[in-house]
Amino acid sequence: MPTITAPVLPAARSADPDPELPPGRYENWRPPVIGVAILVPVGADALVVADLSGLIMLPTGAVHDGQTPEQAAQDVLRGIPGGLPLIRRVALASTQMRRRKVVTHYLATEPMTRETVGELTYRDPRAHVRVLPTLRVLDSATAAGQLRILVAFQALATGATAYIEGSVVLPSLPPGLLSRLP
Repeated sequence: MPTITAPVLPAARSADPDPELPPGRYENWRPPVIGVAILVPVGADALVVADLSGLIMLPTGAVHDGQTPEQAAQDVLRGIPGGLPLIRRVALASTQMRRRKVVTHYLATEPMTRETVGELTYRDPRAHVRVLPTLRVLDSATAAGQLRILVAFQALATGATAYIEGSVVLPSLPPGLLSRLP
């Protein structure tokens, strides 16, 4: 039986399309993904979460073209007349994925009562809105999720806005990130 000894596939290209980029960094081949996550405190020691078949997460959604993060947040949790009582953005996190940047706006609401939370529905009908102790939410989060939640809480307490690039908390918004936001 004959065997093929010559390569039949073209020579493999470098994973980095631009040789001037540092190793491990990728060019954004696609537009960034812009999302919103909502930090809803309940009392002094609990948070509102979305429970999707045991997967516990902060309520999140996409920010569509022409939409502000505040408008997108109103689409994530519904059921309160007049909409969510949003206070402000507490954190802006960006992560460079292989082919695109993922930017998440963390918005905080005024503290809610359990009765008010009972009226909320999540954007995904498969998930249930629950109130869990903050420590339990942190225990179920990944290391990156824990960092973002803790930094968002600190920013909420201090009145500042936190900026997170990858897993590094920055003192101010990087100039390059501002030009890429809607």
